[in-house]
Amino acid sequence: MQIYQVGGAVRDKLLGIKAHDTDYVVVGATEGEMKALGFKPVGKYFPVFLHPVTKEEYALARLETKTGDKHTDFEFVFSPDITLRQDLERRDLTCNAIAYDEESQTYIDYFGGIQDIKERLLRHINAAHFVEDPLRVLRVCRLSAQLDFEIFPETLQLCKKMVSSGALEHLSIERILEELVKALKTRHPSKFFAAMHDIGALTHIMPELEALYTVPEPAEKQTSFERTMQSLDQCQSQSLLVKYAVLTHHFGKALTPQNCLPYHNGHENRAGTPIAALSHRLNVPKQYLFFAKAAAKYHTLFPRIFKLRARTLYCLIKNLTKSHTSYINEYIELCRADFESIPHQNLQKSRRAFEERASRLKFAFDTLQSAKASDMPGFEHLPKDAKFAKIFEAYQISILTDALQHAPKQPTKKGLSVAGRPTPL
Repeated sequence: MQIYQVGGAVRDKLLGIKAHDTDYVVVGATEGEMKALGFKPVGKYFPVFLHPVTKEEYALARLETKTGDKHTDFEFVFSPDITLRQDLERRDLTCNAIAYDEESQTYIDYFGGIQDIKERLLRHINAAHFVEDPLRVLRVCRLSAQLDFEIFPETLQLCKKMVSSGALEHLSIERILEELVKALKTRHPSKFFAAMHDIGALTHIMPELEALYTVPEPAEKQTSFERTMQSLDQCQSQSLLVKYAVLTHHFGKALTPQNCLPYHNGHENRAGTPIAALSHRLNVPKQYLFFAKAAAKYHTLFPRIFKLRARTLYCLIKNLTKSHTSYINEYIELCRADFESIPHQNLQKSRRAFEERASRLKFAFDTLQSAKASDMPGFEHLPKDAKFAKIFEAYQISILTDALQHAPKQPTKKGLSVAGRPTPL
């Protein structure tokens, strides 16, 4: 029996990245021998065991035979005779097919993965094996963003052939969403979507985003797709909720009539339908759909915060609130990502102006939060029926109107507390 570290942990070790999980392959062993050593079987489709102490995963060396079109349609062969090289060759990319022998502290690299890591390349091992799993198309794009690697030309062409042959039609929504979430968590999510476009996969997975690829931005030498990608890379530290909204908030620009070009007048009102179509297709949580649509519809108001009347500010805040959860902070961060994606003649001055707008919006929110119905004149005698909501709304707007006249213009350091937390993707 021989045991080797394999997969992403070995790749990350070579890159100097801390690995979250370490996987092992066991060569020359049987299921019975693993159980006798105290390993707990957990594999659903093939023998995978948890170490009795460390709980790390150990899988028996195996071969795979494709049995259908789906990602999971494989028949697995296990035998103590299967070699390490045979097990590694069935993997997707050379950088993921390096083994590490902990006892001798040596790397086993049959396919040039170490050199590809040095050159920061994603290169397939075996074309015949690679095309058997359609999920690998998305994984290559995601690893390009995660590792900041380039895709080897022949691997790129192989992915293109897989897409054109209809391979992606056999992927489940759950798998697609899983890769999308992983891509949005990377440092360079734009590389994922750019790679998806290059291989033709974006048309199949997110046609609403693909539609922005040739849409020009006014007075800028970029397209709406490029601007969206720049915005997305600007919000690396933000939540998935914000990133999803950033990804989708320009969708309406692909539907701009000719008479509204080049400034895409009204694009904020056209974004709702394509956002809803994508969100329903991917089955994203309701909070993500709500905020993405609200952010797209109202993001153009932010640059004009100081010109908005109290009633408009009131409506903006109410439309960014659902089920007692406010999305004001998330809205500001989306606007920040949008702001950072365009050039500014005086960036320091522009950023100061941005913070002043954010401060005013937070001030308006805090003011409305502090306005209590019980403080209204004659509260005890007011009718407690459908008319009460209108009366209270008018009261809140009057309080906000008065407060805005004395509102500080400089940004405050006070944080904004909001109730609730979005459901993770």
